Amino acid sequence: MPKQWWRVVAGVVLGGAIGVGGYTFFYARGASYLTNDPAACANCHVMREQYAGWIAGPHRAVATCNDCHTPHDFVGKWMTKASNGWHHSVAFTSGRFHEPILIGSRNRTITENACRSCHSNLVHQLDSGAASARGPIECLRCHADVGHL
Repeated sequence: MPKQWWRVVAGVVLGGAIGVGGYTFFYARGASYLTNDPAACANCHVMREQYAGWIAGPHRAVATCNDCHTPHDFVGKWMTKASNGWHHSVAFTSGRFHEPILIGSRNRTITENACRSCHSNLVHQLDSGAASARGPIECLRCHADVGHL
C-alpha cells in the first residue's frame, strides 16, 4: 500500500461523490431549478397538481413559484432554493415524502411574507382593524389554495 494511502481513498470517495452527484443532478434536471421557470416545479409528480392549479389561476399573470415561495432578497432566495433543493432531493430519492405534498412551517412563513409584500395595502387595513385584535391574521389561514386552485 502506498505511503499516503489516504490520498487514494480520498480521491476515490471524492470522485464517487462527484460522479453520483453529477448523475443525480443531470437525471433530476437540476439545472432547471436554477431558473425562474415554474415548469421546473412540475419535474416531480407530486407537484403536477399544484402546477396545473397555478396555470389555471389568476396569479399566473403576475407571479411565478419563486415570487411566492422564496424570499425576495438575493441571499434569502438562493439559500431557500439550496435548502429546499437538498431536502426535496433526499425526500424524492428516498421516497419519504407526504402525498399530497404539504408546505412546511419555514416555507409557509416565506409564503405568508410574500402575500403580505404584494398585498401590503390590503393587509395593512386588515391588521389595523378590529378583526386582528389578537395579532396579525395569517393570509394562508383562509387563502391556502390561492395560486393552486
